[in-house]
Amino acid sequence: MKARIILAAMLLMTSIASGSATIRIFDDKGGQIGDYLAKYRALRDSGERVEIDGLCASACTMILGTIPRNRICVTSAVTFEFHAAWEPTRDGNSVVSSAGNRLLWSSYPPDVRKWISRHGGLRPQAIYLRGPDLSGMYLVCR
Repeated sequence: MKARIILAAMLLMTSIASGSATIRIFDDKGGQIGDYLAKYRALRDSGERVEIDGLCASACTMILGTIPRNRICVTSAVTFEFHAAWEPTRDGNSVVSSAGNRLLWSSYPPDVRKWISRHGGLRPQAIYLRGPDLSGMYLVCR
């Protein structure tokens, strides 16, 4: 457990840059769901505001439901990339992870879930939330 907390703290420090009480997430390609949940819960508990810029893909998107909406702003250049969770197979391929999809889905707020559903759901092919659809959901950073 202690190693997991240390790992989460290290991931948090390496994947985000801090600036005057605002944490900036920039061009995050995602990774392991559990690692992201741990670092986002720590970020939520810190009370820091979050600015998201550039690409926020895969597990990075879980920030939308983990951090309170009133503490998130997005830049005009942000793109959220959603796709099905997957896990590697012994032969080097990957398969969709139903458990991972349930965890991703449960982490998203209702309006994001609705948008994902309207665009085909969580599947292996990526879908992208940006522009007017996104600015209608989240505050645009100044």
